[in-house]
Amino acid sequence: MRSDLMKKGLERAPHRSLFKAMGYTDEEIARPLIGVVNSANEIIPGHIHLDIIAEDVKSGIRMAGGTPVEFPVIGVCDGIAMGHTGMKYSLASRELIADSIEIMAIAHPFDGLVMVTNCDKIIPGMLMAALRLNIPTIFISGGPMLAGALEGKTVDLISVFEGVGKVKSRRMKEKELKALEDYACPGCGSCAGMFTANSMNCVTEALGLGLPGNGTVPAVQAARRRLAKLAGMKIMELVKKNVLPRTIATLSAFKNAIAVDMALGCSTNTVLHIPAIAHEAGITLDLDLFNEISKKTPNLCKLSPAGQHHLEDLDAAGGIQAVMKDVSSLGVIDLKSLTVTGKTVGENLKGARVLNREVIRPLDNPYTKEGGIAILRGNLAPDGAVVKQSAVAENMLINEGKARVFDSEEDAIPAILGGKIKPGDIVVIRYEGPKGGPGMREMLAPTSAIAGMGLDTTVALLTDGRFSGGTRGAAIGHISPEAAEEGPIGLVKEGDIIAIDIPNKTITLKVSPDELKKRQKTFKPKPPAIKSGYLARYAKLVTSASTGAVFKD
Repeated sequence: MRSDLMKKGLERAPHRSLFKAMGYTDEEIARPLIGVVNSANEIIPGHIHLDIIAEDVKSGIRMAGGTPVEFPVIGVCDGIAMGHTGMKYSLASRELIADSIEIMAIAHPFDGLVMVTNCDKIIPGMLMAALRLNIPTIFISGGPMLAGALEGKTVDLISVFEGVGKVKSRRMKEKELKALEDYACPGCGSCAGMFTANSMNCVTEALGLGLPGNGTVPAVQAARRRLAKLAGMKIMELVKKNVLPRTIATLSAFKNAIAVDMALGCSTNTVLHIPAIAHEAGITLDLDLFNEISKKTPNLCKLSPAGQHHLEDLDAAGGIQAVMKDVSSLGVIDLKSLTVTGKTVGENLKGARVLNREVIRPLDNPYTKEGGIAILRGNLAPDGAVVKQSAVAENMLINEGKARVFDSEEDAIPAILGGKIKPGDIVVIRYEGPKGGPGMREMLAPTSAIAGMGLDTTVALLTDGRFSGGTRGAAIGHISPEAAEEGPIGLVKEGDIIAIDIPNKTITLKVSPDELKKRQKTFKPKPPAIKSGYLARYAKLVTSASTGAVFKD
C-alpha cells in the first residue's frame, strides 16, 4: 500500500504516534487510508451540504474495510463573485485547488482518494489533481439544485440575473425581481441549469470517473446520499485492483465526454477545462476536435438557459447514461472504455433507456444536427473562439454589425443598461483574458443585461474573457490570442464591422490586412490590472484560453 510509506515498520513509530494523537487505532492505521477531499464551505450553495455527503462517503469506506481521512480545499462561488473584482480569482482558483491536493496527497501518501466536489472551478481543479497524481480516485458531486417555482413557472439563478436587465428596461417591477430573488434558488446544490458546474459533473460521469447518476441526481434526494456511500465502497475496489485515473481517462474517454457535452449543450467553459484536464494526463486535445465530434453528435437536450428543462428533468428522463446510450449508435462513444464502476461504458449502458423524449429528443428529431458548442476561427480569433451555438437564436447564427468596444466588463455594463447599445451592435469586451484580466472573468452580468434589455436576439457579445454556463444568445468567448497577448481583438476600433458565421465556424474583422498591420505597429497592450499577490503571479504563468489556460510548463 502507498500509505505504508508513512505508517509501516520500526522507523515509522513516530508517524503512527501522530496518528494515535488524533484517535486512530492500530486497526484503523493498518487498513488502506483513503483521502476524502471535501470542498465544503459556507459561501457556495453547491457546497453547503457537502459535509453530509462526505460523511456518507466515509461510511462507505468503512463498510468496505478502509479508513477515511478527510481534508479540505477552497472554492469560489462564481455567482457571488460575479460582476466585481472577485470573479478574477475564480478560474485562477482551479490551479490552486489542483496544487493543494497534489501537496496533501504526496506529503501524506494515501492509498486512494474520493473527491467530494461541486461547482465551477472546483470540479475541474480536482479532476486535474486526480490525473496528475494518478492514484486510485473516484468522484462524487453534491448534485444539482432543484429549480425554483414562482407563479406556476420554473425559475433559476439566470432568471434573477436577467431580471436586473428587465427592471432597468422597465419590463419588470422591482417587487417582481424581489420575488425572483426569494424563489429562484430553493436550496442546496449546484445551480439548476446546464451551467458550468452541472456541465462538469456530467462530463465527469461521461469520462468514467464518476458513478452513473453523479451528474444529475438532485442534491436533496436520498439517492444522492446512497450514491456517496457507494462511491466510498467503490474506492476500496479501485484500490484493491489498482485502477488508476489515467487508465480510465484515456483519449477515447475524453472523446466520450466531448460527445456527451455536445448532445447536452453544455457550458462553453467545458472547452476551457477539458483540455486542461487532459493536459494533466499527457493528452493534447486540439480545439478542432470539438468541432469534429460536434459534426457527428446532434444536440438532443435544451436545458436552462437554452431551454425550459433543468437537471432534475434530465435525471428523471434517464440521465447521462440514457444520453450516452442514444448517441452510442452514432459511433461517437467508445463502449470499451473502463469506468469507476469496474465495468466498461458498454456494460454500464445495458440497462439505460430514455424515459422522457421531451427532455432527451430522439436522434431523428434533434434540436440541431450538430452539437451544442462550436469553435470559430478567423482573423479576429486565429487560435479560436467558443460559442454555445445551441443557445443562439437562429437569426443570429449569421450576423454582421458594428463593433462597440470596451476595455473591461465594468465599462460595458453601464452602456448596456443605459440603453446605449442598439439592435445590430456587436459588443466587444477585451482585456478580460487569462493574462489580461487577469483571471478570465465570466461575463454573465453583461450577457444577462443584454437578455434582460430584450437585445439577446439582436446583439452579439465578443470577448477574450469567458461566459457562464448560464449565458444564452450570440455570446462568443475565449477569443485567442487575447488582447494582452497582442491578439487581433486588441486592434478592433469603435465602428469596425465584424462578421459572424457560426454554421461555417468563422469570425471575421472586416478590416484590410494592410490596415491591421498598420494598427499592429502602434499597438501597446494594457498591462494586467492587478500587479501584486497571487493574480500577478498567475498572469505571468498562465497560457492562452486555446490551450485550457493551464500554466506554462
